[in-house]
Amino acid sequence: MSIRSLADLSVMIKDLLNARFAGVLLLVILSALLLGGCARSPVLLESTKTDVTPQIELTQVPFFAQTDYQCGPATLAMVLNHQGVDTSLEQLIPQVFLPGRDGSVQPEMLATVRRYGQLAIPIRGTMDALLRHLEAGDPVVVMQNLALPAFPMWHYAVAIGFDLPNETLILRSGEIERHTMSFSRFDATWARTQRWGFVVSEPGTLPEGVSAHNALQAINAYEELHGSIAALSSWLAFTDRFPTNPFGQFALGNALYADEQPKAAQDAFESATQLDPTMGAAWLNLAILQLHSGSTEEARHALNQAAEREGESQSRAQQLLDKL
Repeated sequence: MSIRSLADLSVMIKDLLNARFAGVLLLVILSALLLGGCARSPVLLESTKTDVTPQIELTQVPFFAQTDYQCGPATLAMVLNHQGVDTSLEQLIPQVFLPGRDGSVQPEMLATVRRYGQLAIPIRGTMDALLRHLEAGDPVVVMQNLALPAFPMWHYAVAIGFDLPNETLILRSGEIERHTMSFSRFDATWARTQRWGFVVSEPGTLPEGVSAHNALQAINAYEELHGSIAALSSWLAFTDRFPTNPFGQFALGNALYADEQPKAAQDAFESATQLDPTMGAAWLNLAILQLHSGSTEEARHALNQAAEREGESQSRAQQLLDKL
């Protein structure tokens, strides 16, 4: 069966609807038509086509076959064990699987990775980014909708490789250890989840290609669970990768202070204020450390800056100024 245009597809769908097939059968037929008839190969950047290694397959990623709706725990078992974390599918199921939802939700997937002492960092939602992560040796957990947007069939898989000349992606998926999909068919299912996916990394390391925003949120979530000192190495890695990000410098200052490194913390807060002079919290923390070191006039200047900025730090800065 060939579909020459969207108009042809529309007519065929109307015919199917008028035939009043059973709901499940209709869903399967419509899914096949939409995936096969409307899928288009994603447009890759020229740099991806010319620079990326033509074939990559991360064969060392272990395989855990899913049972029932437990693709979420299965994918986590694969990527966590790949990172050297000793865990099993049986241990992960009660942490991630939600019986009432017949599956796992994204926040729980990320939170479970953090509970095992790893960073869970969402990737940029493009095929270019996905291929780059695989080339760098990072398997990617991807979320797909294998059915229609109105009748979703959510599924998690682990992308482990690709064949660029043949536009084929290689996944560990469901009960299939080496499942291949064309770029076009995969992207059609991935797009229905807003192209959601993530990589797992050791604290203190950042995979190539992650955005500052996603890395910042991932480290912050890790810090909330494990504490500032445990997150220090990750903030150092973040500021090394994104040295002009003021929020990273501010977070680094807090972690350094928690680690009893006040001079290094002061330098980080000063960098944050230089990068973003409107950051009242950074001015306040800088002033407090300057007061502790006896630099009263410098602290007065920093407190004045903090007191001029609306926010939670403003009243505290004014209180300290009144005492000088």
